[in-house]
Amino acid sequence: MDKKVVLITGAAKGIGAAIARKFASSNFDIVIHYLTSEKKAFALKEELENAYSIHVLCQKADISKEEEVKKMVFSVLETFQHIDILINNAAFCQDNFFNEKSGEEFNRVINTNLGGTFLTCKHIGGQMLKQQSGAIVNLSSTNGIDTMETYSMDYDASKAGVISLTKNFAKALAPYVRVNAVAPGWTRTEAVMEMNPIYLKEEENKVLLERFARPEEIANVVFFLAHDASYINSSVVRVDGGLK
Repeated sequence: MDKKVVLITGAAKGIGAAIARKFASSNFDIVIHYLTSEKKAFALKEELENAYSIHVLCQKADISKEEEVKKMVFSVLETFQHIDILINNAAFCQDNFFNEKSGEEFNRVINTNLGGTFLTCKHIGGQMLKQQSGAIVNLSSTNGIDTMETYSMDYDASKAGVISLTKNFAKALAPYVRVNAVAPGWTRTEAVMEMNPIYLKEEENKVLLERFARPEEIANVVFFLAHDASYINSSVVRVDGGLK
């Protein structure tokens, strides 16, 4: 019997890589989507195929461009014939204050984080409808709910939009495809840990657990929603350690 296939956008590093490792350890075939992190994507592919008896496919695509999404989906289906789970993790941010943001910068964040989520849900969700089965988990953020920052208002708006898309696609793809979202708080990714340590300590003090999440802790919740939670649909799960 064929293994189930999970496609993870932005899977070469950080939370996306942790999600890929979690699914690989549960005997899923993996599609690692990336745009710029090619070396990390193929290093992760080698790691996973050496550790587990699975097939890993790396796919480069700009998910803000519909033709590239369609080509990626076609390539994955040529290889595996089906896509069982979609994890929309890819995101881009460019923090600066609103009066310093250009319209082009704002649109790039929105087009990647929100537009890319729409396009993958459209084309992969449509394939899941044909299969009459599937699950989608979209990565939002607490920034899309109630921890907004003025210097990342484009990112915050995109993540709020992801929550709206999640609920809309849950309706559009019912009853065959479940669509949920995870809203992480601060997580110890490479990008985060390169930030000002004084600022990070201030933010850490706002968390009831007094620490940031490990990427693996976010991955565990994503896996639960995608694989185990057969009666959870159209929901948003916060994973923030209890923000004060």
